[in-house]
Amino acid sequence: MDNQKPIPVKTQDNSPYWDGADRHELILQKCNSCQEYSHPPGPSCAKCGGTELSWESQGSEISGKVYSYIISYRPFLPGFQDDLPLIIAIVEIDKLPNVRLIGNVLQCSTDDIRIGLPVKMIWKELTEERSLPQWIQV
Repeated sequence: MDNQKPIPVKTQDNSPYWDGADRHELILQKCNSCQEYSHPPGPSCAKCGGTELSWESQGSEISGKVYSYIISYRPFLPGFQDDLPLIIAIVEIDKLPNVRLIGNVLQCSTDDIRIGLPVKMIWKELTEERSLPQWIQV
């Protein structure tokens, strides 16, 4: 597989998230103090600053609705020139409405994208070892 796009790097703070993505499973960080999900993952909770964190699987069947989006007509990084126009969206997860994830909405016309559009997560394999969660219109 020949990929020119940047590959997300695993760190000690996000490796459970990427390990899950590589298995096509959404794993989210959760704060044990305030019980809120913290995404993107980090060394402490973005809501309360707590450092007692755990990870919870949300499975592989993830659906949501477009909360916000932009349409990019020029590539900001190498490797995206063949994807234009590119829809970059913030998606609110149906079963966790306080959790929003950023990703591309693939296989969707720029005329069809809208706030509230139902989408489901798919897993795009960037390399043999790295998959990236993306979205498609339902």
